[in-house]
Amino acid sequence: MGYPGKNRKTYETPKHPWEESRLVEEAELIKKYGLRNKREVWKAYTVLVNYRRLARNLMARIAMVGETPTVKREIENLLNKLKRYGLVKDDAELSDVLSLSVEDILERRLQTQVFRQGLAKSIKQARQFIVHGHITVKGRKVTVPSYLVPVEEEMEISYYVGSPLSSPSHPERKLIESTS
Repeated sequence: MGYPGKNRKTYETPKHPWEESRLVEEAELIKKYGLRNKREVWKAYTVLVNYRRLARNLMARIAMVGETPTVKREIENLLNKLKRYGLVKDDAELSDVLSLSVEDILERRLQTQVFRQGLAKSIKQARQFIVHGHITVKGRKVTVPSYLVPVEEEMEISYYVGSPLSSPSHPERKLIESTS
């Protein structure tokens, strides 16, 4: 038993570490989403695997015992959570969870959302703005680029009030607005 305050690993590593097709795919994801390393891809993949595993287990329980009220509630909770993050549509079913991809998870990260909304001129700059404390979500400063943004908070991403970037006359803001 280790130290109880120590953080545990939040991701699973690949079973075959030197598989060429996976390495190429991970490198493309890192480049496209401005990730720091492969660990961030593995974390997103683990989140996806956990949702899929839960959906498969619920489907198996339906096949074994039918749709009991408990199973219905668990399905509803899972779908509501995924709808809140914008990962599935409002009329989604349990089988739609199995069709999710890692890119769906990576699109919901704060870093990607800041870039998509035009608050930064590149995906890497979006990460820098977040880590340096220039970005708020719903009025709260968030310094974690991997924060998954719920749909309701998506339009409430802005510059931090105490940040120099909050001023429209900041030189970096002028560069961002001229490239958009």
